[in-house]
Amino acid sequence: MSDFLSPLALFRDPSVAPLFISRVVSSASVGFGQLALAWGVMNLGYGARGLSLVMACNAFPALLMICGGVAGDRFRRHYVLMGSEALACLSWLAIGAALFTGRAPLPLLCALAAIGGVATALFLPTLRGIIADLLSSPNRSAGNALVNQTQSAGLLIGLVSSGAMVTAVGPAWSASMRGILCGLSVVLLSRLATTRPSEPGTGPLRDLWDGWREFGAHPWVWVMTLQYTAITTAVVCYTKIAGPLYTADGHGGAWSWGVISACEPLGAVVGALVGARWRPTRPMPMAALLAMSVAIPMLLMGSGAPWPSIAAAAVIPGIFQAAYYVLWTTALQERFAPGVLVRVNSWNMVASYVLMPLIMLASGPLAAVFGAEALAFWSGMTAVIATLSALVALRLIAWKGSASEVRAERAIA
Repeated sequence: MSDFLSPLALFRDPSVAPLFISRVVSSASVGFGQLALAWGVMNLGYGARGLSLVMACNAFPALLMICGGVAGDRFRRHYVLMGSEALACLSWLAIGAALFTGRAPLPLLCALAAIGGVATALFLPTLRGIIADLLSSPNRSAGNALVNQTQSAGLLIGLVSSGAMVTAVGPAWSASMRGILCGLSVVLLSRLATTRPSEPGTGPLRDLWDGWREFGAHPWVWVMTLQYTAITTAVVCYTKIAGPLYTADGHGGAWSWGVISACEPLGAVVGALVGARWRPTRPMPMAALLAMSVAIPMLLMGSGAPWPSIAAAAVIPGIFQAAYYVLWTTALQERFAPGVLVRVNSWNMVASYVLMPLIMLASGPLAAVFGAEALAFWSGMTAVIATLSALVALRLIAWKGSASEVRAERAIA
């Protein structure tokens, strides 16, 4: 049993423990912000189209993620994380203040949501690289598992608490809590110690090119990225637009959506432990298959299922997605040099987030015309089709690799 819980032993290491405590705090803040923004916009009477516009503005700065990759490979990574959290703190405190007025103009909410999106774009790729700084190769799988566990635990706390807070005292308080928790995360991250990943001998544009070259040189990386792109857009439609609209329309309201959203991180707490120990013989095809599990609650919502059934089903992708995160992140950390790791991650992630603003803008009007159930159903089908396509592509790559080896052996003979 002690081996199964081995990632938790990292909490006893003072050189990395602040990162994991910070992930609990910061991820809890994400839960508060997720419900605060959705219900804040709807309570102001802006409807599905207004909600999709605000969410699109929040997603649009993800295009800057490649710049975050450059920053994460040129500066001390805990400094980049601290700066990102400080920016998020300021933007969410401002959103809370705007919602407290009860008549915040839509352009102001869009601008503040965009600032929060910039913080996310800087933060996410750097987070995926910092474990390589803090832990040696044998411990990285456990470290990645614990990052996912602490994120899931924090998100679980935030979503459940924010559902109650939004219902009891309103979304303005929930948005303000997001800002306060981001500020606390800055303090925790300041206790880490990382070194500069590489000396900046070239300009930012050359750094971007080097990262792209490393990213594009491995077919399995961009196949998985394309699948992740499709699945991310499906998840965004479901979590940001379809889910809140579905539950607000007579299916339990903010409280039920908070519970549904919390069930996935609840499953992820277990899934990360599984991922820390599991060593499949074909990790990438297995990771691709695990990612498809996000379709289960989407298809249930698309069929008009009651919210408790959707909540129960959401535990399954929580387990599988956490195992996917550990397999994928550890594979990148083991196969790419530390000096280019964050840039590779940023190219992987920006491809997934580049379509988000357009998806946000389109999904609100689509939900208004066809309904939240139809939007949820087709989001789930997108995840299924993308996964089947990725499995075929990975199989072709493996077949071509085997054929090349055979030709090389014949040439030598």
